[in-house]
Amino acid sequence: MIAYFGFEAGLVLNDIVDANLDKKELPTDNKLTKYWRPFGRRPLSEGLIPRRSAAVLFAVFVAITSTVIFTLPYPHSIYVFVLMFICYGLEVFYQIKKRNEKVPFAQIIGRVDFALFLVAGYLCVGSPDLYALTLFLFFYPMALAHLGVNDLVDVANDRAKGMKTPPTLYGIKATAYWILAFTVFHYVTAAVFLYVLGSLVALGGFAVSFGLLAVANAMILKDESVQSALKVLPLFHLSMLIYAISIIASYFVMAYL
Repeated sequence: MIAYFGFEAGLVLNDIVDANLDKKELPTDNKLTKYWRPFGRRPLSEGLIPRRSAAVLFAVFVAITSTVIFTLPYPHSIYVFVLMFICYGLEVFYQIKKRNEKVPFAQIIGRVDFALFLVAGYLCVGSPDLYALTLFLFFYPMALAHLGVNDLVDVANDRAKGMKTPPTLYGIKATAYWILAFTVFHYVTAAVFLYVLGSLVALGGFAVSFGLLAVANAMILKDESVQSALKVLPLFHLSMLIYAISIIASYFVMAYL
């Protein structure tokens, strides 16, 4: 519930910050829109609902999330509550900073929030320790690789909106190498996380995810295009799901067998 309502609040916040810019979105074949928005609409930029109503909805989601957070025992509730607002702050920074930058600081700094989601989940029962640190380092490079794929898919809209992303700053070919570089970095940090975790159970799942990411990168490097990036986006999401299942399965095996 913390993850669901907290993330939904983040999505609403994202639309509030970008409501005016989203009016510049180009007409497309709607493949990406349908991928992220099943109803195919942007309620704020299209004027379907007023921004004030969205702000109220954001506040409601934050209130629900906060209420559930404070059912956690102290100090875990404080850890997660603080991280929630850090993530919202990073999201706003990311959305605003990428409108005017010459170096992708918005991406490097802003995507810390994506990696902190995992840390927040761990801190529901854990403490700030080596496991939390390696969990963050494990996912942060993948968050940046995943962001590169998203930006590659949406490069036409980002150009129309004047957004400064890796594809608009450096081009599609350089973005393909951005994705590859952070994927390789992710492999290294994932290996460190596995070592700290000390579980052979998760190794199989991690190997599958590594393979999926390798296939995704090969497809992008072979065909440096928006269509290729859109095809591999589900592979990134599937690899994240397999990582999650592997880590959870590892815990149950180590705890109960």
